[in-house]
Amino acid sequence: MGGLNLIQLLNGLTFASLLFIVASGFTLIFGLLRIVNLAHGALYLFGGYIGYTVAGSTGNFFLGVLASMLCVALMGLLLDEGLLRFVRGFDLRQVLLTLGVAFVLNDLALVLWGGDTFSVPIPEMLRGATTIGGVFYPKYRIFVLLLGVAVFAALWLMLNRTRLGALIRAGVDDAEMVEAMGINIRRVFLATFMLGASLAGLGGVVGGAFLTLYPTADSEILVFSLAVVIIGGRGSLVGAAVGSLLVGLLNTIGQVMFPELAYFVIFGPMAAILAFRPLGLFGRAV
Repeated sequence: MGGLNLIQLLNGLTFASLLFIVASGFTLIFGLLRIVNLAHGALYLFGGYIGYTVAGSTGNFFLGVLASMLCVALMGLLLDEGLLRFVRGFDLRQVLLTLGVAFVLNDLALVLWGGDTFSVPIPEMLRGATTIGGVFYPKYRIFVLLLGVAVFAALWLMLNRTRLGALIRAGVDDAEMVEAMGINIRRVFLATFMLGASLAGLGGVVGGAFLTLYPTADSEILVFSLAVVIIGGRGSLVGAAVGSLLVGLLNTIGQVMFPELAYFVIFGPMAAILAFRPLGLFGRAV
């Protein structure tokens, strides 16, 4: 019984790690840049398909990861510069525009890859299982857990210990003042948007190896990402990490113990949190 509980705990942690990789990009775009990008889930799915294609044709998982991140970052560039620049500051227009982009990307993915379910091939060294606490557990899921921790550390260092992070935070608080200092804040925000999009692509490849890729996977991961950001607090990286842990563990518990109420187990506590903390656990007024 203890081994089964440990496996469920690890399942929750690895799913939380994947959620953080995706939701951290959503936090950068939605929380810091104030852009309501509902195409984030579609970028996740498209990135997963690209990674699946490249990894399958080359036999190199990590090349698939790189190709996915670069291609989805480029898609983020086209989305931000080609469309979102015209609706900046208008939340409802951003919602409608990015929702339309998500539908277009979904249809395009359906044309290119069809409606079958795919799984991204993982490298030989990550196949099989290892022993943790007396139970066998897949090596790949441990890799996902460690990757999530590494992404958190890298983003935290970038936002709090680099000049780029300082410019992002200053630009969010007072973009006009940063522009007056001779810095092109639009380029900084564009680079941040592309980084957030590339994290969706990374999540698509990583998640596509154990959650698989299918036509509705984008909407499911988007709902979870929204829950993570709302619970953790808009614009908070620590909040995204805590929100991912809560959602990942609650989702695992809900599927095992209350399969008929799996979504209520997640969104019930979310509603309770928002009743007492409308800005989320780590959110702040802007």
